[in-house]
Amino acid sequence: MVKGVSRQVIVVKSPDPRLFEQAIFIVKEDAFGKGVTADDVLQEARRVADGYIRRNTRWNRMWRKIPAPVYAAAGALLTTVCWSVAMLL
Repeated sequence: MVKGVSRQVIVVKSPDPRLFEQAIFIVKEDAFGKGVTADDVLQEARRVADGYIRRNTRWNRMWRKIPAPVYAAAGALLTTVCWSVAMLL
């Protein structure tokens, strides 16, 4: 049990409700003492939440699982196809 502690929090609604409903950010006590406005803090929280969604979509997870040699082989194959088409023309 914690007594006498109060925190400021920011609750950001999710732009993509498939992943989560809302994100809760706990604001540092000295965040507003450095010339930062409440709007700045809210914009940063929204930016971070949006970045999380972009990094953790199914498409991005799939691309990260492909090993580098597969990319190299696909590039070599594409180069061979382009070279062959150019030679036929």
